[in-house]
Amino acid sequence: MENSDIIFGLRPVIEAVEAGRTIDKILLKKDLNGELAVRLCHLAREYMIPVQRVPVERLGKYTRKNHQGVVAFAAAVEYHRLGQLVPTLFEDGALPFILVLDGITDVRNFGAIARTAECCGVNAIVIPERGSVGVGADAVKTSAGALLHIPVCRERSTVAGVRYLKESGCSVVAVTEKSSHNYTEGDYTGPIALVMGAEDTGISPDVLALSDSRAAIPMFGAIGSLNVSVAAGVMMYEVVRQRLAANLEVL
Repeated sequence: MENSDIIFGLRPVIEAVEAGRTIDKILLKKDLNGELAVRLCHLAREYMIPVQRVPVERLGKYTRKNHQGVVAFAAAVEYHRLGQLVPTLFEDGALPFILVLDGITDVRNFGAIARTAECCGVNAIVIPERGSVGVGADAVKTSAGALLHIPVCRERSTVAGVRYLKESGCSVVAVTEKSSHNYTEGDYTGPIALVMGAEDTGISPDVLALSDSRAAIPMFGAIGSLNVSVAAGVMMYEVVRQRLAANLEVL
């Protein structure tokens, strides 16, 4: 399977990183060592690019050409940093509206969430370096192009991102079925960060522990949960509803 989002070969990947190309992740053959491999790993740490050691068979799934034991996945957009974006929002007089995705790995869900987020005036989507979907061409397509218009911040971890948002004055709301509080009971008219978890595991315990409040969407049918993109849409539009009712600017 050839993919236009990939770069393969030790020198081409090193050159891409050094040239400032945004890379989602790098797959490196398990036993690959040597000067260039070490140099690539050092660069990956410097530019905060996740590296996974994998069997050579996995690399062959992405290209039949001579990959030299390395395949990199290029991002379709430039990632932002919360430490630069959030202060600018406050300086501009905006009420930050941030969406944090904790462990979302399905590209279709990610794209659908991003599309709704852009429509709701969300200022940024936060994803962790590891254990998360990346912003490749498929994600951009699934989002109907929304990911070209909304900043995506890739942080060291979800915990680090949430902690920074709390310290910056954002109220962190964890959307989870483990809450007894109906989502309509919260006040979302101030600076806010909504946290959505993966459908199978939900929000991680460490992130839940950091949240200022929790909110649940009530369920009345036989199925006990919503698709995460639908749940995110419900929550985002509740923020929009409350802000419009309070005569606050959504954007």
